[in-house]
Amino acid sequence: MSRPGALAAALLLAACATGRGPEAVPSAVASPAAAPAAPSPAPPATSSAETGAPVPAMTTGTASGTALFNDSHFHLLNYVQRGPTAREFLEMTDGRVGRVAMFGIPLQQKWDYFLSGDRAPDYYLRSNADLYYYSFVDAVIAREYLSLPEADRGRVDPMITGFNPTDMYSADHIERVLLTFPGVFAGIGEFSIHKEFVSSKVSGHAASLRNPALDRILDTAAEIGLVVILHCDIDNVRPGDPPDFAAELLELFADHPNATIIWAHTGLGRFIAPAEGHVAGLDRMLADPRYDHIALDISWDEVAKYVVRDEASLKAWTALIERHPTRFLFGTDAVAPTDWDAYVSNHAVYAPLWERLGPEARAQVERLNYERIFDAAIPRVRAWEERRLTGGTH
Repeated sequence: MSRPGALAAALLLAACATGRGPEAVPSAVASPAAAPAAPSPAPPATSSAETGAPVPAMTTGTASGTALFNDSHFHLLNYVQRGPTAREFLEMTDGRVGRVAMFGIPLQQKWDYFLSGDRAPDYYLRSNADLYYYSFVDAVIAREYLSLPEADRGRVDPMITGFNPTDMYSADHIERVLLTFPGVFAGIGEFSIHKEFVSSKVSGHAASLRNPALDRILDTAAEIGLVVILHCDIDNVRPGDPPDFAAELLELFADHPNATIIWAHTGLGRFIAPAEGHVAGLDRMLADPRYDHIALDISWDEVAKYVVRDEASLKAWTALIERHPTRFLFGTDAVAPTDWDAYVSNHAVYAPLWERLGPEARAQVERLNYERIFDAAIPRVRAWEERRLTGGTH
């Protein structure tokens, strides 16, 4: 499939990446935690013919209450599939964070002895060795979720990430994961198309916005009702004018109006700062009804630094969010954090923005938009699972 780029490319700008996390111990099912204060009864369930895993009734997650924020972008695991257990993470954030979109990282950093010797790399910028897709990550996240007490599961919205977006069979993988672990997942992502130095390191064919495999993934997500968290840099490390991927990305968005898509980091990242016109481009996109199904997350402390770096930037971003308060979500983009300070640092960097936003807009960004998007998606996903597992209409 080709996308001739009919849309003007004078919108949006720069490159994104997932945030760094400190080293952490391997993820494993945790030992029992203290009993929750108010356990909820288990809902009625059917079961998967493949695993016997329960399929909870069509419930949504718990509300945030007095939590500081809901986190739309959290990596429990790092690039070598290590991190805290889900139970350890919930204990660390208990009473301070509401709900969390929890996922691993779909890519494994290869430890190539002839490049790194005895130094085991744990991040993609610490080695020249390849990255490769690691599909078992979805089973790890599912088991972490299922290890939680029933009352704690309402705080976690797991996401499927272990698929290769260049593979036409990736949509089949997504369906297979849902039917193997019914009642668990709420969406797909974070997965990446264009991503600064990551893309060139991934083994195999490079991901592309033009690849029909991506269209098939988004069509499947729309059919099932899954939330999509998509990472796509809007430009290359050496920026283009207009940004290299702007027109293709907007066309992809317009081609999939029934998919609920959260565009991670607004296309920004560590190595490309927002160019002149980035905020204005986002404003035009958000005002265009063709993109009403697109929300933006402002996760990652590297992105936060662009927003709050000076008075002009802070004023522009504040005005943008105030004009479109239902279209932004806060996420930490923390990667396998070992303590509260490491986890919450991104929220702290945004302090000048929180001070500027009015209380209604801030509530939307920190909590309410998350709840609205995920609460709409989860019943649709559970209904799709139930139909498939009970022999209903595909």
